[in-house]
Amino acid sequence: MHDVIPTPTSTSSDRLLLAVSFACFAVAGVATGAVDSIAPTLGATALAIAGVYCVAQYATRVSRRTLATLALAFWVGFLGIGGLHAIGLETVAAAVPGHDATLVGSLTAITWATLLIACAATMFLGFREYGATSSGDTPEDRVLEGESEYSTR
Repeated sequence: MHDVIPTPTSTSSDRLLLAVSFACFAVAGVATGAVDSIAPTLGATALAIAGVYCVAQYATRVSRRTLATLALAFWVGFLGIGGLHAIGLETVAAAVPGHDATLVGSLTAITWATLLIACAATMFLGFREYGATSSGDTPEDRVLEGESEYSTR
């Protein structure tokens, strides 16, 4: 009889964690750019920590392949947004109908959010690839308890 290992599936709560993380990173990125004061910096730091926490929760709920795809997608998105920075955000905002300051702020928020979520997803993918675990059990404890990384046939 073969052991069946269930594959994790993405649910709407997983995507909600990712959306909350993206929003936290976007607000944190914009909050530190306008004012040179300690209060917005502390608030932005708290939001960035919340964003990393949400990405960590998302990373524990999805498969390694999904996490790798997510990291790659956000890195590609960041490079695309980076191209707009090379042109100039004010130039891009002038070419699009709407209020220029709002568009520049939105593009800045998207830039920060894609960069930080790409970094966080890549970091958690690295933790998963190199075997970092969140449990306090050492490998010796798991072997003593009968849990082994090797199959016993």
